[in-house]
Amino acid sequence: MKSRNKRIVLLVAIVAIVALVWFGRHRIHFNWSVFAEQLRLADWRRIVFALGCIYAGYFIRSIRWALLMRHNRKVGPLSLLGTQVIGFTAVGLIGRVADLVRPYLVAKKTGEPLSLQIAVYIVERLCDFGAMALITSTVIVLAPRGSLPHPEVLRKAGYWGLALTAAGALFLVLVRLAGGMVGSLLGRGFGIVSKSAGAAVESKIHSFHSGLDTIRSFADFAYTASLSLAMWVLIALAYLETALAFVASPELAAMTPAKAVLLMVVSGGASVFQLPVLGWFVQIGVVEEAIRHFFAVSPEASLGCAAALLLVTFLGIVPVGLVWARFDHVSLTKVTRESEHAGEELAHQVGGTPAQEV
Repeated sequence: MKSRNKRIVLLVAIVAIVALVWFGRHRIHFNWSVFAEQLRLADWRRIVFALGCIYAGYFIRSIRWALLMRHNRKVGPLSLLGTQVIGFTAVGLIGRVADLVRPYLVAKKTGEPLSLQIAVYIVERLCDFGAMALITSTVIVLAPRGSLPHPEVLRKAGYWGLALTAAGALFLVLVRLAGGMVGSLLGRGFGIVSKSAGAAVESKIHSFHSGLDTIRSFADFAYTASLSLAMWVLIALAYLETALAFVASPELAAMTPAKAVLLMVVSGGASVFQLPVLGWFVQIGVVEEAIRHFFAVSPEASLGCAAALLLVTFLGIVPVGLVWARFDHVSLTKVTRESEHAGEELAHQVGGTPAQEV
């Protein structure tokens, strides 16, 4: 049944891409020679620097993961770097189905239970979301008036983003301090509508409570939050530097941090439902549309920038990951299947759902 669903999703994606190409051919005048000129004139030193920012982010991910599991087992801060690099390489080549590769590889490397690593993975994802939301909302709110498209809408979204981030942080604190009580209260509330929904909500809250056990003090929270913010600042800087590299486009050469953060959000949203290979083109298409419509950039420069952003922020780690996997004797397809199967087994044991569905 799962393979059938995957084939349906793949077919829908192919139809969507074909429709997008057809629409583009009839609506947009595209000059390939101008596109080549945009790439030739680009400042590739900025693009290399942007790639360096992304690489630095993988070091931070390794340090953060080691920090989050230190109460169960202390490992070197960079000893998990290979698991991060190989895991994101698997996601880049195989798609979001490979999300559990990182916790699975860490579990195999350290000998710790997969359930603990999935708990770390969940907390890591929550920290990523919170850090990105905080940076995005703050930059948008503080952006000079008129510097962003649809300023009033975005400014309201920024304020709402800050409010939701604060509310989310408060909710996580409550779950961390009184997860059992919060789970029971929410379970009863949803149980009024549906008993199964109430039970599912209570189970999820208890799972989050177990995951948050990786953060046991204010110092743990401060270190994890600082690392997460530092990493997302580097990612935002990578977006900014990549756009500024296209010096032949006046609009991109004048890119601001606020606009770069907006691009980061669009690109991140497009990568959520990542499919192997096809997802690359979908992401390029979505980001290209955003650059062209939001910032009035030419189609040639928009496509060049969108493609460069994909290479820098998403696929830039793939060559390193393939080499690392070779030296560690890791088969990406095999470890993806094993991690998916292990996640499903664990979900059935605890009565929840696989982590990639959380």
